Amino acid sequence: MPYDFGLAERLAEIVGSNPGMNEKKMFGGIGWLLNGNMCVGVYKDWLIIRIGQKQADALSEVPYVKPMDITGKPMKGWAMVSPKGYESDKNLERYVKIALSFVNDLPPK
Repeated sequence: MPYDFGLAERLAEIVGSNPGMNEKKMFGGIGWLLNGNMCVGVYKDWLIIRIGQKQADALSEVPYVKPMDITGKPMKGWAMVSPKGYESDKNLERYVKIALSFVNDLPPK
């Protein structure tokens, strides 16, 4: 299954104007890197967010959110949100804001 182009367009509208943000095709989907660090992306119909372990632990109890796992080995500090979780623009923007906040504090690559 190719990635969800509609979700990609919605993400591009939210993050595309941020300084230091670059779009890159990866892992059969698409991602946005902030200052060289992966921030948000789309894998199939899942929203992928890099949020750090503390936020990932906090979101693990939220419906429609799970640890990021596309290889059989979960990635620490990342989460995946199903379509029901980002259906509303408000929820999508909330998840993106959490990711931007975390990645913005990382050193540029």
